[in-house]
Amino acid sequence: MDAIHEIPPDNHIEIDEKCIGCILCREACPYDAIKMKTILSEPIREPIPTINPKLCLNCGACVATCKTGAIELVASGKEEIHPVIDEEKCVRCGYCARSCPSEAIKYGEILPRAVATGKALVIDPKQCIGCMTCTRVCPSKGAIKVGKVSKLPYIDPAYCARCEKCMDVCPSTAIKYTTRTAASRKFNRIHTTEIVSEVLEKETEKIAEATSKINSILEDIANNIIKEHDEKEFEIDVTDQIKEEIKEIMDGEIEIDEIVEIIEKTKPHREIKSLEEKCVGCGACVDECPVKCIELEMPAPISIGEECVYCGKCVQVCPVKAIKIREEFFTVKDDKILFKRREIKEPKSGKVIHDDMICQACGICVNKCPVNALSLKDDKIIIDQETCISCGECENICPVNAIKLIENGA
Repeated sequence: MDAIHEIPPDNHIEIDEKCIGCILCREACPYDAIKMKTILSEPIREPIPTINPKLCLNCGACVATCKTGAIELVASGKEEIHPVIDEEKCVRCGYCARSCPSEAIKYGEILPRAVATGKALVIDPKQCIGCMTCTRVCPSKGAIKVGKVSKLPYIDPAYCARCEKCMDVCPSTAIKYTTRTAASRKFNRIHTTEIVSEVLEKETEKIAEATSKINSILEDIANNIIKEHDEKEFEIDVTDQIKEEIKEIMDGEIEIDEIVEIIEKTKPHREIKSLEEKCVGCGACVDECPVKCIELEMPAPISIGEECVYCGKCVQVCPVKAIKIREEFFTVKDDKILFKRREIKEPKSGKVIHDDMICQACGICVNKCPVNALSLKDDKIIIDQETCISCGECENICPVNAIKLIENGA
């Protein structure tokens, strides 16, 4: 773009109006000498909401909901008491229109301030200090929510009026503009996590009952399928059955996408067996086991402990195929929920994916990893993919579902 120039005689650097804000220069500067400041144009002021006097009940609901005090009930000798909106105080959030019981207040599209990088506000969780000041000043109810998992605020772009009150008061400058697409993607990601958390962790008095019912439904479906099938491996579509039964216990408030998220968090049923009639007690599996849970023990040739992570390494090295590992689990494929049985015939392989945005850096996965493939540094999880045996223990134990194993061929 040729926006950077060296100016004599001291050869200092200047950036002209051709700059498009790509920040490449800032990233390249070895001395961190270049800073970027977002400059906003003046807001486009929409006409204030209009009140239809024929529909207005003069109930004062709009007065009570307006957080900026822009609406007042007034009366004169010629007119009955009625609400009036102060154009200077009104921030065009539109919440008065949503709270009006008689739909007497109408409001058109809100036009936010224009900025080159986008037209939606987001909160950076890494900069947010959780002071909740933004939630107190926001005039649009429902625009800023507080995550039950992260305990931090996040913005719903569908309700945000972009009045910038939150941006002005944020002490850590964690609130910034971004593109609408990026803001929506960020919101949907956080909201999905909250939905899963809400289903599994409802109000204290309901959590045991809700969890028990969901587990009961999944167990019943799994048990019925297992009884009907004796094949070593199979795959069955159970989408409709699970959707209907879970919707029923959740009072119809759950959608198919939310069910998919829940199903992905269910733990598989795993079973490992040593076939005594085949085992010759050679000890090859003992040497190969990464968690050292296999021992040579009489009268049975070997004993496999509860510490087993079902990685499949023992199956591969057994010269007489005396070890069998079977998995039965729910999985999601092409927007369908499947119940699947498979035999693990070789060591698992895949890649562990970690979500920094959701992770709380609690370190539980680090402590649980049987081969020390995870470490915690500067509040971030570091994954050694070469050391990882793809056992999935980290995924199963993560309390906020921030880590996932993507198996090869899955």
